[in-house]
Amino acid sequence: MNDTHCLFTGYQGRHVHLGVTGSIAAFKALSLMRRLLAAGVSVGVTLTEAATHFVTPLSFEALGADPVLAGMFASEAASFAHLGPAQAADTFAVVPATANTIARMAHGMADTLLSCQLLAFEGPVVVAPAMNPRLWNATATQANWETLLARGVIGVTPDCGEMACGETGQGRLAEEHAIGMAILRTLTPQDMAGKKVLVSLGPTREYFDAARFWSNPSTGLMGACVAMAAWLRGADVTVVHGPVSWWFPESVHTVAVTSAAQMYDACLEVWGQSDYGVMTAAVADFAPTPLPGGGKFKKESADEGPPLVFSPTRDILSAMGQSKMPGQTLVGFCAETEKLRENAQGKLTRKRCDIIIANPIGSVEAGFASSSNTALALAADGREETWEKLPKTDMAWKIWDFTIPS
Repeated sequence: MNDTHCLFTGYQGRHVHLGVTGSIAAFKALSLMRRLLAAGVSVGVTLTEAATHFVTPLSFEALGADPVLAGMFASEAASFAHLGPAQAADTFAVVPATANTIARMAHGMADTLLSCQLLAFEGPVVVAPAMNPRLWNATATQANWETLLARGVIGVTPDCGEMACGETGQGRLAEEHAIGMAILRTLTPQDMAGKKVLVSLGPTREYFDAARFWSNPSTGLMGACVAMAAWLRGADVTVVHGPVSWWFPESVHTVAVTSAAQMYDACLEVWGQSDYGVMTAAVADFAPTPLPGGGKFKKESADEGPPLVFSPTRDILSAMGQSKMPGQTLVGFCAETEKLRENAQGKLTRKRCDIIIANPIGSVEAGFASSSNTALALAADGREETWEKLPKTDMAWKIWDFTIPS
């Protein structure tokens, strides 16, 4: 799955301690660590004795982990390593977590270096289990898991699928991006906690026969980054999206639509209960009238192609601006090929937005289907900023910095 919308950076100065236990999925902790390092996080690692049978401490050291510990009485653990994470780490993540480790955590045991470190740690703890479905579904494991969740441990539940043993069920380690984002959220100031955010994203498709539609090249990446940035900062996020496929955490509510009419209804329904609306979707301004018969238009049916008649779609942004209540903030987007500032300023005023983000299109490094973007941000209070060629994750962060009160 494309996880470009999850590749946030800017976490320099934050430290995560990673506990790795004896699961066949232990090797996946290496890739997770590289993801965290790429985000700017420094990483320390503790491996259980069982974990060292699946992956070596040297593998983590070679990738840049510091410290790397692998035993209660090993020489590198002599200087109070059982208290190290409690003194240095912002977050403790156990990936993968076996049934045995979950049981130790639930019952407060301190008979291994990792369990002792976890018992002493007072900060956020993220746990991602991986085990055979029989072990995961066992009454004792589920009771231990519920105990940890009740204590405030952040659980990343295992996925369903085929296991290494050949059985199928729930127990596979969750996807790397799901675990990584759960960890990054614990490292992110929660300045949007308690706020309800609506984000629209992707294109709409306006079908004129059973097989063909009028649309645009939007991938929804910019909106997906905006939604994930809000979620990282603690917001309650609802995403209304066109026919695109982006992963979102379970706590993000998603509403799938196809047409501009469907997106209008979905956005207006959510908007009344939202603090922020960020309308990144590339909604069709015009929709063709469906051809009669409901089937597929045949090329042989006409010499000049299908007789299409277009009508304007309902204006979602304008309707939201007209119904905006005190305390709500509306952010619109516009994609322009010319007169960027003039067109953006006109849309800001005409649609009653609080902020408009204007993107120049026509370049391979900005706009539709690009991993980066360039933008002019204008606010109704007169503020403005220009952002030149940034990854869309970075731009999403800047959009929220520009939008929320300082």
